[in-house]
Amino acid sequence: MDIVIKKMESDDEIKGKAFVHWRSWQEAYSGLVDQQYLDSLTLEKCEQSAYRWPDNIIIAKDGDHVAGFAAYGKCRDDELENAGEVFAIYILPEYYGKGVGYRLMKAVLSHLEEYTTIALWVLKDNQRAIHFYERFGYRFDGSENTLVLGSPVTVVRMLLER
Repeated sequence: MDIVIKKMESDDEIKGKAFVHWRSWQEAYSGLVDQQYLDSLTLEKCEQSAYRWPDNIIIAKDGDHVAGFAAYGKCRDDELENAGEVFAIYILPEYYGKGVGYRLMKAVLSHLEEYTTIALWVLKDNQRAIHFYERFGYRFDGSENTLVLGSPVTVVRMLLER
């Protein structure tokens, strides 16, 4: 396995990112998000999204295949001025435990180095993701929101102060 972390650039990389998005949602959110909603999240919808928002995306490539991606930028939460945000970080299940997510997060944090606070939102019941973020030093700040993904789900905010 020879993973390369890089900016998403080519058409194949955009399609690969869309596949990772679709497949990782099906796997990671099964039992956490309404199954009808997951069923409605098609690969085509993920491709449309990938083409619509191609900026600030880094990918992990294993040869010609995209194994994971991360999206980042300025924090969208009004009360957190001058903070960065990890909008998404997903990897294919077969790359779990192989350091791909770790390398993507390290790369995102370097892209956000101008910020001393980094925020992210995670499903409250997504223990795998929460444990991953805690290993980087992210901590809950008490903020939560309800999203409707077919049915209501709770997301909680975690912050990394550096």
